Amino acid sequence: MSEEDCGRFVDWAQAGDATTRPAGTPAKLDLKDLKQQARQGQWCRNQALRCQAYQHLITTIPCRTVTPDAAVYRDLMGGAARKPASALLPLPDFVDGSPVPRYALTAEAVPAVHRVLSCVAGQFPDILHCPSLPAVAALLLHFSGEEAQCFELASRMLACNEPGRRLLDQTYLAYQSSCMTFGDLANKYCPTAHKLVVGTAHDVLEVYSDWQRWVLGDLPFSHAVRVLDVLLVEGYKVLYRVALALLKFYRKHKAATAGGAPPAPQQQQDSAVVREDIRAFVRNIGATVTGEKLMEKAFSIRLFSRKEITLLQLANEKSLQQKGITVKQKQRNVHLALNPDSFSSEVVSAKEMRDIWSWIPERFALCQPQLLFTTATHGCSLNRFYSHCEGYEPTLLLIRTTDGDMKPEMERYEWVVIRHPELASAIKTDNQEVGGQNSDGSRSLQKQDKPPGELSPFLSARHFNLNSRNTSMFMAGNIDSIIVGGGEGNALYIDSELNHGHTGPCTTFDNPPLCSESFQVALLETWAFQDTMAPE
Repeated sequence: MSEEDCGRFVDWAQAGDATTRPAGTPAKLDLKDLKQQARQGQWCRNQALRCQAYQHLITTIPCRTVTPDAAVYRDLMGGAARKPASALLPLPDFVDGSPVPRYALTAEAVPAVHRVLSCVAGQFPDILHCPSLPAVAALLLHFSGEEAQCFELASRMLACNEPGRRLLDQTYLAYQSSCMTFGDLANKYCPTAHKLVVGTAHDVLEVYSDWQRWVLGDLPFSHAVRVLDVLLVEGYKVLYRVALALLKFYRKHKAATAGGAPPAPQQQQDSAVVREDIRAFVRNIGATVTGEKLMEKAFSIRLFSRKEITLLQLANEKSLQQKGITVKQKQRNVHLALNPDSFSSEVVSAKEMRDIWSWIPERFALCQPQLLFTTATHGCSLNRFYSHCEGYEPTLLLIRTTDGDMKPEMERYEWVVIRHPELASAIKTDNQEVGGQNSDGSRSLQKQDKPPGELSPFLSARHFNLNSRNTSMFMAGNIDSIIVGGGEGNALYIDSELNHGHTGPCTTFDNPPLCSESFQVALLETWAFQDTMAPE
């Protein structure tokens, strides 16, 4: 493709930073070099170089054996391409109402994107949900010599079949699980911003359902094209990075509007209001944050791996499948939140429980809390505790001390998961030796042999950085006590009468004490996660 053809659909006066198209030296096509160029923004002022890089990156994507190309588009859309410029073909259902962003396209180019998407719908009947595609197609058209080439580039991205590589969600299940995954990542990597959203929106997951639209749709052209640069080189995880960076900048924006102080607690609003507020900020981000600064923030997030994303994505997809949520259904609302009208606890208020629900992994937040055991009703008996919790996993343990000083620490260590609250061996404590069965019939607490890196499904979503020695030192229970966390102490120890407890640092969680180290239990409750969305 010649330099003249590159950008024929573009009004460069609207392109922001990308205002010049000087001829450049050919791009180095080594993947390592391309990764460096993309991250550093070396293609920003050399659109011919960017065209060359895009062509190389996309045409080398491993695809299905039969992938439609430019020739297919010309054959199928020859007549449609000759329609008046004002004639817009309807967008496919799979875009879920996402419009075609204008970016820096000319007015005549927008119908071309509609035609490309219409042809994609005919050639890819297996695409059921892909709200990011209008933005991607619009961006690709900026660097295509003709509509047919844009169609071919988009088709290759959709037809990618390289194991472990992912560019765009194409089903509702994948998209919805990505929204849940983003919620988990926001909770872990943007806790302050996440807390802001939790405090202002009725439904956090509904707000996060727009996360891909922030990146591919709402960002101005000069920022969005930087994202596409890196997406084509490094894959899907880049979208998470940029969305998390946007969330961080949004929190700073809200703090700045509050006079530099942290945003004051405010009455929760309708989620749609918060969604629009974030999207409005993203659309106008160019006034305060450059594309370079956005990418720097995105890649400054540490300990963020593709493996972590994959684990979360798979766990969330499995949870949605178990609940029968695989396609978008108008009569079923996946964004369920805790119902304050039906919730009752003597340890926490409905507002506090809702906050806890926002801290747990999204796949469990789809469930409603179900009270299994409370000392107020069932008495202070460890045997009854085991009996009522039998068969439920995971569970949530809430404790109120007589001093009332455990609740303030719940922000950092707000829940305890008991996978199998039974007489099991899981932890070697400081004053117990590894051994077999005791004379009283119980078993000594000991470290179990477990394959390195194997985590429980719940634990893997919350604590990715536990070393292999500590992953088997999570919880234990016998007739005398229940223990959580081990190695140089226990995070939580409660005696057989559910009356006295102890908390301290432990190597499993690397935690401080949850309250005063020795405490008396005033009330203890155990909650399960009730699936209210299972298929009937």
